[in-house]
Amino acid sequence: MLGLLETEDFPARFNIAPTQPILIVMSGERQRPGSNLPDRKALLVRWGLTPSWVKDPRDFPLLINARAETAAEKASFKAAMRHRRVLIPASGFYEWHRPSKESGEASQAYWIKPRNGGIVAFAGLMETWSSADGSEVDTGAILTTHANSRIGDVHDRMPVVIKPEDFARWLDCRTQEPRDIADLLVPADDDYFDVIAVSDRVNKVANTGADLQTPVHVTARPASKPKDLSANPQLSLF
Repeated sequence: MLGLLETEDFPARFNIAPTQPILIVMSGERQRPGSNLPDRKALLVRWGLTPSWVKDPRDFPLLINARAETAAEKASFKAAMRHRRVLIPASGFYEWHRPSKESGEASQAYWIKPRNGGIVAFAGLMETWSSADGSEVDTGAILTTHANSRIGDVHDRMPVVIKPEDFARWLDCRTQEPRDIADLLVPADDDYFDVIAVSDRVNKVANTGADLQTPVHVTARPASKPKDLSANPQLSLF
């Protein structure tokens, strides 16, 4: 799940789940008047990407994320990687540490947010799916990469973070091909995020209050796990 702090046009949301609307930012088609910066626009899309070639979404898996290492070659993502790269603003994300059954430990939820606060921009992809009757649904997914050492204590994957100085290059699908922006698809610095233990109430979509991010006490921080880079690309990351 994701969290998004209140902005001028959007209320705060503290427990955004797959299939719900998420805010994305994409490149516009014109230059800003009197500026060398490209125009950008924001819109809401369904979290769960559906490629345009899918005939019936009910027969297609829910693609809430995509592995950054292989997205440019995968049939479900390669068109969006070339033509429809977006930014997904959020104030953080939730992750679960799930120990092995043999350990006897309980699963623990964590709220992961930028250490300095504010909004972070995740690398995203967008597709518009059209039904036979002509109706359209805008959909999106978040790109993930292997976790840095801090988040690796909790999970072996994390969202790709795009730095402000790289926004223009990431969103420029006209001149920047996937190979040109591959260097951006890396883990955030180890000290970029804070990892905060929270209640398991976040596991229920019906719980939406700010109290979901209230820290809880845990006896010990989870031990680092080996990173499984061959895992299935469809992860239960958020």
